[in-house]
Amino acid sequence: MGKPVKELITNELRKRFEGVEDACVVDISGMSVLEQETLRTTLREKSARLRVIKNSMARRAWKDTVLEPLGLSLTGPCALVTTSESLIDAARVLVATAKEFEALSLKEAMLEGDPSLLSVASLAKMKGRRESLGDLAMLIASPGRSIAGCLAGPQARIAGCLKAIVEKAA
Repeated sequence: MGKPVKELITNELRKRFEGVEDACVVDISGMSVLEQETLRTTLREKSARLRVIKNSMARRAWKDTVLEPLGLSLTGPCALVTTSESLIDAARVLVATAKEFEALSLKEAMLEGDPSLLSVASLAKMKGRRESLGDLAMLIASPGRSIAGCLAGPQARIAGCLKAIVEKAA
């Protein structure tokens, strides 16, 4: 491949992954075409895409970008999974699919541009945005529930006492 062609491909990769901060690296080299298509379809349901990339081109394109640490970890045949929604959901799909297809090898992942890389399996075990927001809402509402319980408790006792007095008088 000539230098102008490499430069053209590098520029195209740089444009394609501009603004991407979340990605998983997998190895799909041992999978059949049918298995790969099943994986791609499953990932598409989670708004994720699977792209086969050439390591040297990706390293060159991602130099001085957020994805540079991920590019430095690329070894062997690699495919990149990116998503417009939750990468954690995509990682969960990858882990489930890896159990189904033994040839799928899960490698590294980058979440929100953090230069410290994680394994795809550990990323899949993390709480997603929806779960984290649910936990946060529960923690915010918890003191309010306690206060409401404290206020309602004595009133219920007083109402019970008044009801007992009324029943005795009748």
